[in-house]
Amino acid sequence: MSGYLPIVLFLIVAGGLGVVVMFVGAIVRPAKYEKVKFSVYECGMPSLDENRKRLNLRFYIIAMLFVIFDVETVFLYPWAVSFDMIGLFGLIEMILFIVILVFGYFYAWQKGALEWA
Repeated sequence: MSGYLPIVLFLIVAGGLGVVVMFVGAIVRPAKYEKVKFSVYECGMPSLDENRKRLNLRFYIIAMLFVIFDVETVFLYPWAVSFDMIGLFGLIEMILFIVILVFGYFYAWQKGALEWA
């Protein structure tokens, strides 16, 4: 059990720090906000039209595809760092991973998910 002492101590310190920061924030922040605080802010300019208009779903799909492909390519870095230790098996696994990633990209392209208009 003594091996878990640093972990428990870390969790207590992290939780205590979170409570202290929230308490200090409650003391320091203003109790009454000004009208400007609740106004709509859009790039420093007053809003010219309705702020709650509907956007095309394609914007969200493209954003999600970007995040998915970006996160998947992050897996290439640990593979490149440990390439000399994993050998041929790691090379085949990464080639398979990249092929699946490319198929997913072409599938999204074929379905028109990457079209803006």
